[in-house]
Amino acid sequence: MSPLSAIVVIATFLPGCFLNRVDAQDVSGLVFSQAFLDCRATHFVNACLITLFACWALVLGITPAYAVSSISIEADKVELEAGNIRNLKAQFDLDGKVSLQGQVKARDDQQWTEASLGCTALMSPRRGHWRCQDGKLAAQNIQLPFSFELTQTRVENGERYSALLDIKQASFSDAAGLRAGEKLTASLGFDVVHKKQQWQWQAKLDWKNGELFWQPFYFPDAGHQLVANGSWDDGVLTVSQADLSLNKVGSAKLSGKWIHGQLDDVQLNADDLNIAALYPLLLQPMLENTALDKLELEGRASLKLTVAHGELRSFLLDLKDADVEDQNGRFTLYKINTRIPWSYDDPQVMQLAYESGHLLKIPLGQASIMADVDRYSVTTSQLYLPILDGALSLTDVSAARVGGSWHWHLRANLVPISMPELSHALGWPRMEGKVAAAIPMVTYSGGNLVADGDLLFQLFNGNISVSGLNMQTPLGLGPRLNAHVTMRQLDLGDITRTFSFGAIEGKLDGDVQNLELSNWQPVKFDASLRSSPGNYRKKISQRAVENITSLGGAGAAAAIQRSVLRFFSEFNYKQIGWKCQLRNDVCQMSGVEYTPQGYVIVKGSGIPAITVMGYNHNVGWSDLLARLKRVTEGNSKPVIK
Repeated sequence: MSPLSAIVVIATFLPGCFLNRVDAQDVSGLVFSQAFLDCRATHFVNACLITLFACWALVLGITPAYAVSSISIEADKVELEAGNIRNLKAQFDLDGKVSLQGQVKARDDQQWTEASLGCTALMSPRRGHWRCQDGKLAAQNIQLPFSFELTQTRVENGERYSALLDIKQASFSDAAGLRAGEKLTASLGFDVVHKKQQWQWQAKLDWKNGELFWQPFYFPDAGHQLVANGSWDDGVLTVSQADLSLNKVGSAKLSGKWIHGQLDDVQLNADDLNIAALYPLLLQPMLENTALDKLELEGRASLKLTVAHGELRSFLLDLKDADVEDQNGRFTLYKINTRIPWSYDDPQVMQLAYESGHLLKIPLGQASIMADVDRYSVTTSQLYLPILDGALSLTDVSAARVGGSWHWHLRANLVPISMPELSHALGWPRMEGKVAAAIPMVTYSGGNLVADGDLLFQLFNGNISVSGLNMQTPLGLGPRLNAHVTMRQLDLGDITRTFSFGAIEGKLDGDVQNLELSNWQPVKFDASLRSSPGNYRKKISQRAVENITSLGGAGAAAAIQRSVLRFFSEFNYKQIGWKCQLRNDVCQMSGVEYTPQGYVIVKGSGIPAITVMGYNHNVGWSDLLARLKRVTEGNSKPVIK
């Protein structure tokens, strides 16, 4: 049995007996000496409880009677709506001490749990008033010290019950580890008026100390308070007004109804909430394993919403000077101000503005966005998002939530962006020129992003196209990407200067087929880099020859004598080519042609000419990247034969 089930079962039993009014005149003729009542049937439980408190009245001297040393009650089984109790033993001593012991089990539990409930002094200082001092509920993984007061008075056409429960340094946990509390101190007050079939109630919960974990929520600090009032009538619970105050977060007002298990007519109004405290307390636990589960937030927010017939009907979310930063570094937005309305019945206009930020380390400039919201769809004709000295222009933007998931599509054009600024922002080597792009229709559905057409980029004075683009969970924890990349007429001079590789003059074509990235790291591809066809200047520097040679490791060598290199700073070449088939972190390499000894990477032509050979066909991808890093940092020490 879970610890909380034990609380429910026993707590249901004891307060229930308080509601049986006992008049001293009804028992004035009773005499008990070591009184023992054996209640062995469920139908006799109430009678046993009434007798218990009748005897208690005698002990307290409400009516003069004979001396009573104790009262005992035993019951084989007690059936309650919340669960069952068996082997119940209740003891009431002359000094007012009361104890109950037995085994308890909630209706859905399979096992019984030993539990006890007692008061060091159970008193009735006046008629209709009961007080339990230094009470304690103990069961498996439960220690619940408490004090309890209950007052029953008559009012016009009904009765009134007032109760106050104080919990002091309580602790509990369940076997599954889904719920736990430590050093909990709180007070719960109820005031209930019963007239005919209706109950009017008021309640106040003041959580003063301790921490609580209730899967998935964790409350490390106390200081929360709830004050509410309403009614209960024919299975309908009405909350006329509830004021909730969350420590460090803010306050909210709530009203609504609970009709046979369904929320109705709910109104929530929360102003000036601190989202830095709200996110870890209530939002982050519900966003686990999503793209929004590791954020840092600052700023204020307000929220209004309505629920009718168990369904959300409208809400209004405003953010004021909010900052949102993804701890995984995927995106950041600063100084966000929004007005995001939504209605099930009426179209709305959404407004969102931010001052700066970044997306995948790409800096974003100030932007203001407006969109039409119609139930579960969002559309806008154009979005213009400044990026460095250029911009991303989005058109035909449409998003809809269908079947519990989002589906959207858009077109985009990248207004030319300065490559020196972009490469600096991304932490790349400095690149010259500008980059522009045309992005066709891109569709996102079911966690997959697909481009309907080729993405076109202009870079290094050449053209790059990406076809067959497909991404799974692009902003998730483990994004995957599949694509084919085609490069034509790239300027080798710009590339080699950018990456400090040594000078190579010429043009480069390339194809990367079956490209597969996992968490933005390559796990598979078939790459081919080669000289572009045509007549143009083809020169390679001595430094570039050394670096190409060093990439192959100790087995790679130039096909000329070391002494020859001293006389020339650059050489002619006819063709450059390199291929890599990446599988299981191993790059299977080849060049422009095979020889009995290996493969040709640089094929010489004219005078002076040089031919560079490769001899290692299989190189670890991680090792190859490490060598390339040493080369570009100027730390390579090639072996030239």
